[in-house]
Amino acid sequence: FNCEERREREKIHERCKKICPPKDTFDRTLLHTHDKSRTDLEQVPKLSHYLDIVEVNIAHQISLRSEAFFHAMTSQHELQDYLKKTSQAVKMLRDKIAQIDKVMCEGSLHILRLALTRNNCVKVYNKLKLMATVHQTQPTVQVLLSTSEFVGALDLIATTQEVLQQELQGIHSFRHLGSQLCELEKLIDKMMIAEFSTYSHSDLNRPLEDDCQILEEATLNIIHSVVLSVLDKNQRTRELEEIPQQKNAAKDNSLDTEVAYLIHEGMFISDAFSESELTPIAIDTTSQRNASPNSEPCSSDSVSEPECATDSSSSKEQTSSSVTPGAVDIMVNEDMKLTDLELGKLANNVQELLYSASDICHDRAVKFLMSRAKDGFLEKLNSTEFITLSRLMETFILETEQICGRKSMSLLGALQSQANKFVNRFHEERKTKLSLLLDNERWKQADVPAEFQDLVDSIADGKIALPEKKSGATEERKPAEVLIVEGQQYAVVGTVLLLIRIILEYCQCVDNIPSVTTDMLTRLSDLLKYFNSRSCQLVLGAGALQLIVHYIPVIRAHFEARLQPKQYSMLRHFDHITKDYHDHIAEISAKLVAIMDSLFDKLLSKYEVKAPVPSACFRNICKQMAKMHEAIFDLLPEEQTQMLFLRINASYKLHLKKQLSHLNVINDGGPQNGLVTADVAFYTGNLQALKGLKDLDLNMAEIWEQKR
Repeated sequence: FNCEERREREKIHERCKKICPPKDTFDRTLLHTHDKSRTDLEQVPKLSHYLDIVEVNIAHQISLRSEAFFHAMTSQHELQDYLKKTSQAVKMLRDKIAQIDKVMCEGSLHILRLALTRNNCVKVYNKLKLMATVHQTQPTVQVLLSTSEFVGALDLIATTQEVLQQELQGIHSFRHLGSQLCELEKLIDKMMIAEFSTYSHSDLNRPLEDDCQILEEATLNIIHSVVLSVLDKNQRTRELEEIPQQKNAAKDNSLDTEVAYLIHEGMFISDAFSESELTPIAIDTTSQRNASPNSEPCSSDSVSEPECATDSSSSKEQTSSSVTPGAVDIMVNEDMKLTDLELGKLANNVQELLYSASDICHDRAVKFLMSRAKDGFLEKLNSTEFITLSRLMETFILETEQICGRKSMSLLGALQSQANKFVNRFHEERKTKLSLLLDNERWKQADVPAEFQDLVDSIADGKIALPEKKSGATEERKPAEVLIVEGQQYAVVGTVLLLIRIILEYCQCVDNIPSVTTDMLTRLSDLLKYFNSRSCQLVLGAGALQLIVHYIPVIRAHFEARLQPKQYSMLRHFDHITKDYHDHIAEISAKLVAIMDSLFDKLLSKYEVKAPVPSACFRNICKQMAKMHEAIFDLLPEEQTQMLFLRINASYKLHLKKQLSHLNVINDGGPQNGLVTADVAFYTGNLQALKGLKDLDLNMAEIWEQKR
């Protein structure tokens, strides 16, 4: 203890001694021993001395344990100082945490609270906006009904009903809106029936005049779709009614089985019935609820369940519903319902009425077509005008087929008849034109205008059609001497150029009028055969035929793509034409070979093996070969020219071999053999020096007789 505290305690002690003075009998010596003090305490005569005795004992105990006591007091003061510092540190920490919370956390948490509040406000706003929209349903329906927009009104009612049952379920202010919308649907049903009756009456009683326009084209289709929808609804209703009957039959069978089993086992049958009937009844109830998805659900905030049940039962007695393809319920009174047989007859009559209307339209179109076809008016139309007429008719036929689902053949047959007449005139005009061209053809090489070269290039690019006429001024290009087809040069006459254009006119006509493909094929083959028979038996004729043969596979592929598979046999006409053209080309080549063959026979029959070398005979032969080459090289393709000279060379070797055999000149290395070899070398050099014949394999060893 420090001095001040000790003095305070001594003062307190002195006051206590004055207030409670000790008795004379109290022996102070008892305080010196611990054991005797306990006995003294038991002998305290008055309770007022208890405090003094306790203090004395405490002082004694303190004196005995003074060191521990003072240590405890010292520790207590240290602890108080530590607690004071701790309290100050805690206070400082709390202040810092408060500052951190204010600076770093409070704002962020406030933002999160504001964001949550904003989302809630947006949800409330959207909900209120939706409620405002739903609130405007009835006025909007009234506006739609004023303009006879029944479909839009029914869609709006169906959407509103769905919103009320899902997003706005439980809203007290809309508790009567569902029943009000149901009443609006019934009203719309009556208005639609009245509107349809009025429209049908006016439509069926309209005057049959040309200027009377039909207000709606989709009427029979609507009637037909409604009838089919009612039939489908009746079918599904019967299927749903058969399900409980099947379940009841299955339940009866199961009960019979259980009864037999329970009798055998000796159980109570009444208990078994009570257990087995419980589950099927629950199942039937659930199935009946699920079997009516189109029924109006009973909402807790609109009408009570008994009222809803009463309304549904009464509505079932009065009306029956049917669903149209547009998902709109149609309420039909019981006295207006038709049987399935009557509905089927009505659907068939509607379809037959549509067929009859289509046939009448086609018959009237046929009469109009025949009236215009008098005096050959349609046959006088040019290709463009007839193609336009044909496309209009084909479009009309296709549209009526799409409407009624059946193709009418009367107009199609009349159009085909006119198309055949058009094809016949088309063919005769071009055949006459080709005949006049052939009559006036001089069979001399003609220049090739630039537009014909462009036409050939477009065919090479896969475009089988006449080029479109270019409007405006175009740059004039000079004509070329030859026609270049895929890198190959052809010397042609004017008739061949025009024939290629005529062939493309046939191909384009097939594209524009597909129904005349087979007829056009036979007419084109006839035209090609006619050109083959009229082509001149000259070299230019061979070149012209060779050019046409080059395009026959292209023309064949064009027609093949537009024929039905069962008509592919008609393509054999092109195969026959190709064979005829090749035969004709071979005949012309054979004629040229025959000319040279007679020349070789005349010259080589007088050939004598003697100096000088080269001999006059071989000089004359090489001169005639050069003239032949000069005459045909620019007129025939290079490959055909080489084949022709190979045949001429074979004829030359045959006649030379015959003459050498006649002169008994053999390949023995003698003087005569050397002279012949020099003449043959002169011939070979001159022939291979000609243009395009450098690499020609002449094989001159065949002129000598083989040694046996």
